[in-house]
Order: sequence, then C-alpha cells, then structure tokens
Amino acid sequence: MATSPVLLAVALSLVSALCYATAAVVQERTAADTADLRGALTRASWWWAVLLNAAGALLHVVALRYGPLSLVQPLGVLTLVVAVPLGSLAARRRTSGTQWSGMALTLVGLTALLTVTASGGTPDSALSGTEVLVVALAAATLIAVLVRLTTGRSSLAGLGFAAASGIASGVGSTLAQKLAVGPTLSWSAAGIAILTVAFAAGGLLLAQKAYGSGLGGPLALLTLVNPVAASAIGVTLLGEGFQYGTTGTLLAIAGAVAAGRGVVLLSRPQPEGPARLDVRAPVPVPVPVPHPLPTRMLTGTSRAA
Repeated sequence: MATSPVLLAVALSLVSALCYATAAVVQERTAADTADLRGALTRASWWWAVLLNAAGALLHVVALRYGPLSLVQPLGVLTLVVAVPLGSLAARRRTSGTQWSGMALTLVGLTALLTVTASGGTPDSALSGTEVLVVALAAATLIAVLVRLTTGRSSLAGLGFAAASGIASGVGSTLAQKLAVGPTLSWSAAGIAILTVAFAAGGLLLAQKAYGSGLGGPLALLTLVNPVAASAIGVTLLGEGFQYGTTGTLLAIAGAVAAGRGVVLLSRPQPEGPARLDVRAPVPVPVPVPHPLPTRMLTGTSRAA
C-alpha cells in the first residue's frame, strides 16, 4: 500500500522532533555544567547534541520534500512536549500537573492546525533567488538587533537568544525547502546551501547561549518563534494557506491560541528536585566550643580549723 506523502512528512517530523528534544536537554545540561559557550564546545556531550540536531535537521529537510512548509514547521513545537519529560527525568524530578496540562493544550492546538493545513499535496513552489536574499538579509538584521539588545541583560538574555535562534532556525528551514524542492546543480543552489548551513549553525549556537538561562522558557519561545517565522514566509511568499475557507482560518487561530497557552504553561519555572550533596564542596567541620568549668566563689575569710 502506498504511503500518503503527508503521513510520511508527519512521521519524519515526529522523529525529527524527538531528535531535537533530546539535543535540547543535552545542551541545557551542558550549559548548566559550563561557564560559557567556549567551555561547552570542549564537552563531548555538546557534540552529541550537534549530531542529534544534525539528524533532526536532515529528517526535517526530507519531510519538507513531502509536505508543505506550513504543515511541517508547526510540528517542531512537539520538541517542547518531548523535551519537558526528558528534562524532568534528567533533573530527577517529577513532571508537574501544570506541565502535563501544557503538553495537552499543545497537542490539541497542533491537531487543530494539522486539520486545516494538511492538504495532502507535495510542495510545488519555493522562494526565488531575490526572495532568498531579502529573507536572509532581513533575518540576519533582526537577529543582530535581538542579540545586541539582550547582551548583558541577564534577565532577558535567555529569551533574546532563544528568539534569535528561532528566527535563524525558521529561516534555515525555509532555505532548506528551496533546496529540497527540485534541487539543481548551480552557483545559486550552492549559495543557498551555504546560507542554509550558516543559519542552521547560528541557530544552534544561539540556542546553546539561551539554554544558559534554563530549558523551559528559552525552549518554549524558540519552538514558537521557529514555526511562526517559517510559516509566515510560507504564507506570504509561497502562497500556502489553510483549508476550509473562513472556518479553517478560525480553527487555525483557535489551535494557535491553545498551543500558545500550552507553551506558556510549559515555560513556567518548576521547583527544583531534592538537593544533592556536592562532593566537591568542603564540608564544614563543627568546632567544639569549650564550656567553662564550674568555679567556687569564696567570700569572706577562711575559718580556722
């Protein structure tokens, strides 16, 4: 029995999301154990995360060969749904009720979005050469502004780097779709490939910087900005849209609201697990306090025997 192109795109996207989720957890744990990005680059765990991200990206590109950008890209939100229980397991704490509610809302919202975007056809259009340059320049400018505004602000750094990473990853996916649909050997294709790799690598490094502030908030924002950026390009420049007319549009909006609410719940800070003894820290030794010996106070003069 022949496999539907849309079902194949969904299956590939799900496995891609699993790879991305595992990589995000590994990156967050690496960021927690290192002081800066340079230290993370020397850790073997970070390079395992790079391999997982590469596998996720490859599966994502293949999925774009069988499904439209507005279908494949929103499935990346499932990365957060998978990463939350994995992160809880790595931190040795239970997944809270708020997190389960967030995952449920995210899945409901995604189901609504898939219902109106899964048209069953393969993508037949891609960005032109001029549109590629415009999108790349606009994205690079916006990323530079975000990094500039959030650098040095500890309270906003994680979210700023996450938003920049989401834009870079979303644009990288859009450019990858250009290569996946009818690739040809030319200097133009080589230039697009270089831009795709540059945005993908930039998104990975920006994500590593973002995870220095934790996993929940930065990953939630990243997974929202990524599909929004790519889907906006798909709808405005590639002519992609929603099925069922006005009803489909309203259902898509409701699904986006539900998924957004789920992401907000998932991004809330969670209580830490039981404190673990740090064997590297010196254990204070109690110093005994000497107690004064009882003394007899003699008053007056001694009596003769």
